[in-house]
Formats: sequence, C-alpha cells, structure tokens
Amino acid sequence: MNGGPPIPRVIARILIPPMLLYALYVQFHGEYGPGGGFQAGAIAASAIILYGLVFGVSHAQRAVPPAVVIAGMPLGVLIYAGVGIATLALGDNYLAYGALNPDNPPGGQHLGIMLVELGVLVTVFSTMLTIFYAFTEGED
Repeated sequence: MNGGPPIPRVIARILIPPMLLYALYVQFHGEYGPGGGFQAGAIAASAIILYGLVFGVSHAQRAVPPAVVIAGMPLGVLIYAGVGIATLALGDNYLAYGALNPDNPPGGQHLGIMLVELGVLVTVFSTMLTIFYAFTEGED
C-alpha cells in the first residue's frame, strides 16, 4: 500500500509512536490502577498491526520479525513461571513476591508484579501479532 493515498500514512506516523508510548504507560501504571501487561500488550500489538495495515505486512514483519514473535509467546510464559519458580527457590510459596526481596517485602512485591506483568505483555503482544501474521500471510 506504499503507493496508496498519503493520508493514512501520515495519520499512522502520527499515531503509532504515542500508541507505543501509551502501552508503556499502561504497563508501568498497571500496578497502581487499571491496566497492566494484558492491556499494554494489546495496545502495542495494535500499533504494529496498524503499521502493517497502512505500510504493508512485509514492513511490519521487518520491524517485528515472525521468528521473534513466535519466540515471544513461550518467553512471556517463561518469565511469568520463572518468577514463581524463583520465589519457590527462595523458600516461599509460588508467586509470593515478597521473597524476592526479604529485607523489603513490599519492594519484592513490586518487582515480582512488574516481572509477571512483563511476561504477560510479551505473551499477549506476540500472540496478537502471530494471529495477525497468520491471517495476512501472502498479502501485501
């Protein structure tokens, strides 16, 4: 669609950076209010999907290669599970975040929640892009 009308390209160039920035805001603000990894992953994936719809799927796949997207799905699950395994290894219950920093349990909870939400973000982002790439395979 590179030869198409310029208005969608201009609008996308204006919208995509704030969308990605908003995804980061939702990710890091999710502990204190509505939001978190799922919403942030969906917003970030939507930005890349918009990029693919306006500039072509091949451009989106160059920005975020399918191999990276496919690797991201289990990586997010591993991050999530890894936090739980780390808390078990530290002698506490699964996902008892306070064990991550025994000297400052609230700090450990903050760290644990942020890591788990990061895992969720990676998984949701990767899953949404995998579905988009599958539906648009062979198109451009």
